[in-house]
Amino acid sequence: MKIVWKNKAKAGGVSGGIGGKKRSRPLPITLNPDLPFDKGEDEASTAAGGEADSKNLNDGQEALTNEDRIRNLVECFRSQGNQLAEDGKYHEALGKWEAGVSLEPKNAVLHEQKAQILLEIGDSWNAIKAATQATELEPLWCEAWITLGRAQLNFGEPDSAIESFDRALEIKPNHEEALTDRNTAIRLVKKRKLLQASGLDVADNRYKVTDKVESV
Repeated sequence: MKIVWKNKAKAGGVSGGIGGKKRSRPLPITLNPDLPFDKGEDEASTAAGGEADSKNLNDGQEALTNEDRIRNLVECFRSQGNQLAEDGKYHEALGKWEAGVSLEPKNAVLHEQKAQILLEIGDSWNAIKAATQATELEPLWCEAWITLGRAQLNFGEPDSAIESFDRALEIKPNHEEALTDRNTAIRLVKKRKLLQASGLDVADNRYKVTDKVESV
C-alpha cells in the first residue's frame, strides 16, 4: 500500500477593519534609484532564494531517482530469478531473489517465490519462514497461504497446513489448488491417526510436493 503525502495549503484571509470594511493594502515601497545597494540586496536575496528552491527541487528529484533505481533493480533481480527457476537453476534463482529482498525487505512476492524454490530444493523449514513472511506482508494474498500450507505439509505439519489452506479459501472460496491440497492434508491426518492407532512409527511421516496420497 502506497502512502500518498498530501500538502495541505494554508488558506489566508484578509482581516476585516473597523465597521466591517476591509483594510486597504499598503502600497509597495519603491526603491530609490539613487540607492543601488537596496536593489543589489533585493536581487541577491532573490537569487539566493532561487538557488535554494532549485537545490530543494534537485534533492527531491535525486531522492525519487534513487527510489526508482532501487525498484528497478529489485524487479531486475526478480525477473532474472524467474528465468533461472524456469531453467531449473534453483540455487541461482534463490540468490537473485535474496538480493532483491535485501534491497526491498517488504516485497511479499519475493518472499513467496523464495518459499517455492526452497520447497523444490528440500528446505521445508526455511520455506515455511519465507512463506510466513509473505502472508504477514500480504495477509489477503491467497497464493501466499497456499505456498505456506504446502511448506507445512512438506515439514510434516498437515494440521497447520489445513489452517493455511482454510485461510486461502476464505479469500478465494473456490480455488481449485487450495481445495485439492486441503484434501491431501486431511487424508494425511487420517493416515497418521491410523498409523498411530496401529502402533507404527509416524515420526518421519512427511509429505512431499511430488507425492501422491491414496485415499484412506
